[in-house]
This record gives sequence, C-alpha cells and structure tokens, in this order.
Amino acid sequence: MPAFPRDEMEEMVDRWVAANNAAGSSGHWSKMSDFYTDDALYTWNNGPNWEFVARGRKQIQEWAFASEMSGLEHWTYPYVRRLIDDQKGEFLGIWRQLAPIDDPDGVPYEIHGTGGSWFRYAGNFKWSWQRDFFDTGNAGAVFGAMMKNNQLTERMQERMKAGSKMPGWTRREDFNWFATLVDPDA
Repeated sequence: MPAFPRDEMEEMVDRWVAANNAAGSSGHWSKMSDFYTDDALYTWNNGPNWEFVARGRKQIQEWAFASEMSGLEHWTYPYVRRLIDDQKGEFLGIWRQLAPIDDPDGVPYEIHGTGGSWFRYAGNFKWSWQRDFFDTGNAGAVFGAMMKNNQLTERMQERMKAGSKMPGWTRREDFNWFATLVDPDA
C-alpha cells in the first residue's frame, strides 16, 4: 500500500465526514458511492453466519447505500474519532449510530457498542476498500425495542424479515474478509 500526503488524506476524511453528516441530515445516502473507485470492495459482518459484500461502485450504491440504508433514512453516524495512517493509506473512523426518534423516555435510540469503518485510500479522493464493524446484537435489540414500541419503520420491519435474502448477504464461509486486507480480489 502506498504512502499518501498527510494533507490529502486529511482532506479526504474531511470530505467523507461532511458527506456522511449531510446524508444523515437529508436521508439521501446514494451520493456516498461517489467516494469509491469503480472496483472498490465494501464489507461488514452480519452475525455468526453472514457477511455483507459489495464489489464495485454500482453494488456499493445499490446495496450498501440503497437497500441496506432503506428504513434508516435520517439516522446519523457522527464520527467521534479519526485515525489516519498516511504511510499505509488507511483511515479508521469510530462513529455512533443514532436514530432520528426518541425512545419512550425521551432519549434518542442509539445502537451502543463500538461502531466504525476501516478504509483504504486509493488516491484521487476515492476509497478502494472499506470494512465496517458494529455490534449486531445491540442493533437487533434496538430494532426490537423500536418494533415493540411501534416506532420501527415499515421498511426496516420488512428488511428484518428478509434477513439473509437481502442483496449482498454472503455466507461467512464463502467470503474471507481478512484475506482482502492483502488482496482486495480475494
């Protein structure tokens, strides 16, 4: 992985975080796919049996920012820590997951636990690789509480029922995300 100028990487992260904040405010996540190379890889874990895998900007736009964010419009993911490694061309961002509505106690729903994204920078203000991590158990508990309180969107209820039938969901034994650290085509 090549080294990149520190100021370029900082500008990339600033652009990314600003676009993330705007997407949460507007509820329109699809423009986030403009930050990826044509052949980028974007993954995250969906529990003990499943991985989410999107290969290429088109799948990232359609699967990560359209179907996976459907029902989560106006959720916000504010970054609370930014770690940039300009020598490796990597960025690690830690974020929170906040719902746009309050629980019965008047506190915004939040998926607790550590959430974050690990990126590989490709230059030209594009990511070539991303791995998200978050607590799927806490996410399920929050969505369950929202459903019990009749506050979970209809679309999120549909998605929860669909489970592994969502686009991009891949059996864990069929995808080794760790191998993509060395070879993104793995």
